[in-house]
Amino acid sequence: MATAAATSERLGDLMVQAGEAGGILDTILMRLAVFMEKNDAIIRKVKGAMVYPGVIFSVAGIAVSVLLIFVIPTFQQMFASVNLTLPLPTRIVIAMSEFLQSPFGYIGIPVGAFGGYTFIKRYYKTDKGQLVCDRFLLNFPVLGNLLRKQAVSRFTRTLGTLIASGVSILDGLEITARTSGNRVIHDAVMWSRTSIAGGETIAGPLEKSGVFPPMVTSLIAVGEATGGLDEMLSKVADFYDDEVDAAVGTLLSLMEPVMIVFLGGVVGGMIVAMYLPIFDMINAVQG
Repeated sequence: MATAAATSERLGDLMVQAGEAGGILDTILMRLAVFMEKNDAIIRKVKGAMVYPGVIFSVAGIAVSVLLIFVIPTFQQMFASVNLTLPLPTRIVIAMSEFLQSPFGYIGIPVGAFGGYTFIKRYYKTDKGQLVCDRFLLNFPVLGNLLRKQAVSRFTRTLGTLIASGVSILDGLEITARTSGNRVIHDAVMWSRTSIAGGETIAGPLEKSGVFPPMVTSLIAVGEATGGLDEMLSKVADFYDDEVDAAVGTLLSLMEPVMIVFLGGVVGGMIVAMYLPIFDMINAVQG
């Protein structure tokens, strides 16, 4: 696939050429500006939804690391001084603390994390890796729904803008596929482009791909039948812009309680595990 910058440049060139040929360059430039503004807005919304869980997980990792490195060893020394038999949860937490403080822990974990990131990054650059990763993201609960709606919004807005600017359907589909941002969507659009070049309608191949929601393909079919495909695509894009807003709100509203439960469970579980031997000591003294 071409880079995003090169593809965006190609899109702009096609629209400008169509505008010059039709004598409506001012109108085309205005459409291009509106398209870029709305496209950037939808990308910012999705990226903003990803920042929140990333920050929370980072804070959780730092908090757990501080507990394991600085707090747990104090309890460990206290338990060792009284030669107390420790419960299983306490032994697990102490083992995690010892691992993190060992050379393999504080060196191996960052190296392993960097190596994993590098491997995934290189794997994603391959055709197979990109397809596998993008398909996984589209099928991921909640997040996949958001990404699919973003992809539909970008597809319909890009294609609608190109068609309204006088760009041919086949050129428009090629550019739209390259700007989809998802390999699954890209392959589906390119497969549909091949079928359309063979004489089929736009809606039929898109529906057969199974990637686009039935409502989208139905509205595209209506747009083709009525001769207002560009307007119909723009309306679908506006609808899915609102759907992305709602999906982002849903994602964030679900993330908040999940993050709270996650943080409370991890930190609270570690604290309870370290206090279990103390409760046993108190019960033994009282008995």
